Amino acid sequence: MLRWLAKHIFRLGGWTVLGEIPDVDKAVFIAAPHTSNWDGFWLLVYKLVVDVEVSFLAKDTLFWRPLGPILSAMGAIPIDRSNATTIVQQLVATFEREDHLFLALAPEGTRNWVPYWKTGFHRIASAAGVPIVLAHVDYERREIGIGPMLPCGRSLEEDFEDIRTYYTGVNGKRPELQGPVTYSTD
Repeated sequence: MLRWLAKHIFRLGGWTVLGEIPDVDKAVFIAAPHTSNWDGFWLLVYKLVVDVEVSFLAKDTLFWRPLGPILSAMGAIPIDRSNATTIVQQLVATFEREDHLFLALAPEGTRNWVPYWKTGFHRIASAAGVPIVLAHVDYERREIGIGPMLPCGRSLEEDFEDIRTYYTGVNGKRPELQGPVTYSTD
């Protein structure tokens, strides 16, 4: 029933699906650009349309009744943000525990303009030994898609060359809030 409803919402919204879910058991998905709360809504609808289990992060303080069970059912993973230095280890441990895990992350870390992307997605994928999959929400073309899968073991610089190329021309709901596809060298 939910899938049927999601397909109708998707079609009424004028959205199309591009690409294929990769044939792997575990991966970190980059979900970009992230400029609006609507991104989360459309990605949840997309999950139902293509029938794929994709998890995402939510701060652990949101996991109270009745919201916690609802978030968990939608694929949310509670994360303790009080000590940001342990988030990578928390997620690597989650990858080790699970037989199947697709984790979607928004590397901007916010819906507002930022001068560079956070690189936690790369540190998580590298430490867990899983590939990175590029995914996008393009409001101008009304498409949500899966792009290439980046192989494991490459440097941040190598991956960002492919990431930058893939996201060139992809427009978020609020393009003025999209920062450059780059990372801090500090």
